[in-house]
Amino acid sequence: MTFLIRPAREDDLQALYEMAKLTGGGFTNLPPEKPALRAKLERSALAFSRTDDALKDELFVLVLENSETGEVRGTCQIFTQVGQRWPFYSYRLGIETKHSEALARTFRAEILSLTNDLEGCSEVGGLFLHPGERAGGLGMLLARSRYLFIAMHRARFGDRVLAELRGVIDEAGGSPFWDGVAGRFFGMNFQQADEFNAIHGNQFIADLMPKHPIYTAMLTEGARSVIGLPHPSGRAAMRMLEQEGFAFENYIDIFDGGPTMTARTDQVMTVRDSRTDKVVDIADGGSASIIARGTLSDFRACHGRIGLSDGGVTVDAMSASILGVEAGQEVRHAPR
Repeated sequence: MTFLIRPAREDDLQALYEMAKLTGGGFTNLPPEKPALRAKLERSALAFSRTDDALKDELFVLVLENSETGEVRGTCQIFTQVGQRWPFYSYRLGIETKHSEALARTFRAEILSLTNDLEGCSEVGGLFLHPGERAGGLGMLLARSRYLFIAMHRARFGDRVLAELRGVIDEAGGSPFWDGVAGRFFGMNFQQADEFNAIHGNQFIADLMPKHPIYTAMLTEGARSVIGLPHPSGRAAMRMLEQEGFAFENYIDIFDGGPTMTARTDQVMTVRDSRTDKVVDIADGGSASIIARGTLSDFRACHGRIGLSDGGVTVDAMSASILGVEAGQEVRHAPR
């Protein structure tokens, strides 16, 4: 069974909707709402159709397709520049130190500050793999295809890239962090806020969220205990991000308290270590790799084998067929 990554199309709406219903909530970039998903696909189509390299606020949606059946079994997204349509908010976890001469004591208080520090970054997100396909490295293929796409269209992305990981959600679909912090100011539960944000954006945060720092000591134990922790289903994603060079730098999501990982775009492992070569032959053998070809709407990626050869590389026959690659064309590849 073989899979490829390709740009999402309008007729992928139903497949994306069915996957969105499986996320279990708290997955802002893949809401189970057809109008919101349709809007994403329309925005993505515009991004794929623009051919100049200016850095703008755009969204690219990719899907994982079973090349034998045509079924869509996963998806991921790339935002070129966050914080342009509306502010991009994060909480920054910091320390405030105070000293009392009279008591001869120094106090260090942990605080959450609302910030727009990450405005202008690119973002990788919206990664979801159908539960029936969570084997064989397909999650890794989805994740790393985004970095190959960035490398192949580098001028359209920022100098930093971030990834927001879903925070801890309880069995009822609620968020201990939301209940202990923002929920007190908005008159809505986490599910309502998450759905509203997915469809309408987060301007309501700017309108209603208090701007002063929040001392974590004032929060409930339930809220404090989940600050900066990923949802259990996101731990593998966090490890993959760390392997690519992302780090947690004390930024957390304002809704569920999940960690925001950041990296310098050019230092992301797959961006840094991938290379472009001419295909000199279609031949089996070589090293396990992730391979991509084409630009914008012609972009395709898959797992395959790359062999070194005089004047270029060889690509295995299966990958060449999936990607539509022939001798004389170029591919971008990175070690698997």
